[in-house]
Amino acid sequence: MDSNYIIYPFIFIGLYFEVFLLVTFLSTPARVRRARGPSSATPLVAMIVPCWNEETTVAGTVDSLLALDYPKDRLRIILVNDGSTDGTGAVMDTYAGNPQITVIHQKNGGKHTAVNAGIAAAPEAEFIGCMDADSFAAPDALRHIIGCFDDPKVAAATAAMSVDNPSDWLERMQHAEYVLGIALRHILSALDGIHVTPGPFSLYRRTVLEELGGFRFGHQTEDMEMALRMQRAGYEIENAPLARVYTKTPRTIPKLIKQRTRWTSGFLRNVSYDYRDMVGNPKYGTLGLLVLPLGFLAITGGVILFGIAIFELGKNLIQAVILTNGVPLSYIFRIQFFSFEWYYLPITMLLLLSIVVTVGIFTFMIIGKTVSKTPGKLGSGIITYVLLYQLIAPFWLVRSLFDVLTGHKRSWR
Repeated sequence: MDSNYIIYPFIFIGLYFEVFLLVTFLSTPARVRRARGPSSATPLVAMIVPCWNEETTVAGTVDSLLALDYPKDRLRIILVNDGSTDGTGAVMDTYAGNPQITVIHQKNGGKHTAVNAGIAAAPEAEFIGCMDADSFAAPDALRHIIGCFDDPKVAAATAAMSVDNPSDWLERMQHAEYVLGIALRHILSALDGIHVTPGPFSLYRRTVLEELGGFRFGHQTEDMEMALRMQRAGYEIENAPLARVYTKTPRTIPKLIKQRTRWTSGFLRNVSYDYRDMVGNPKYGTLGLLVLPLGFLAITGGVILFGIAIFELGKNLIQAVILTNGVPLSYIFRIQFFSFEWYYLPITMLLLLSIVVTVGIFTFMIIGKTVSKTPGKLGSGIITYVLLYQLIAPFWLVRSLFDVLTGHKRSWR
């Protein structure tokens, strides 16, 4: 069977999704969200920073929260040390004298218990913010994200995340990916299709958190579990593309694969086990009919396409060995290299469609950077994304599927 018959459906689905996103980006709801400026409202906000072994970054996180353009008497910062084994607790204690800050130390119980402890420590707060201890908010981020809650149906709002000072090729690749994520969240928010409230910086309506029973263990993706629970309950999740937050990312390939394995397996477990009733359910609109099914398809499709690529590579190598019939491969490669003519480049429909889909991805990266006004250059990130992402991603996709199918659980880090 020609492998192209398997590849074509994935290409067409990807192209359809990109056209769908582009049309939505040009729609009135999306334009209204882009035009929304910072809010002048100042409800009481409690920003919770759950920490586990973050001694090198937590101070920068706290300092960025203290620098927010928001009245100090309307902003509380709650630091929760979730049983760290390094110097995180000592760093937190240096802020204990600040009247805005509350420091809590507890035994390790997981991120959801740390966030719930922070919520309990701020009973008067109208809004609850969660911020990872390796992330840093721009001064106007809270002003922008507060404006998302003018509609009482909105239970949570997400920010525009990008990589903090990307310096090497792996960080630049992730920066391009994060900027792409900015565009996707902005567009999908216009259709109430956001399925995760990312840890680096998200804001929640307290009354909804209490109604739903607070955070719970979500297969190591508590922010995704909460977002799906809110959507199931009929609430909406907004996005503030100008609420910029910068986060640290893995600096080695093994650490990146481990992080993404946790994210991907968390998605599969949450949606397959606890929220499978939402998949394909028209009651949940774009989220149920498009976002969640395509999430499954992207994961399984990535594994299938990776398998096809390995099969084709092996087949071509075997054919090369047979055709050379004792002639050194280096000699064959040298002939092929010096006799190459662009005229004979095989231009197929599959290649053209692949190029169109790739250009679409670049377009959304540029859109994400533009709508969020994220600083820095994107060119080198796009190049590394093209060259490396598709080579690394299959490893965490295969690993995640294996973990879910076998019931294997991995550590947080």
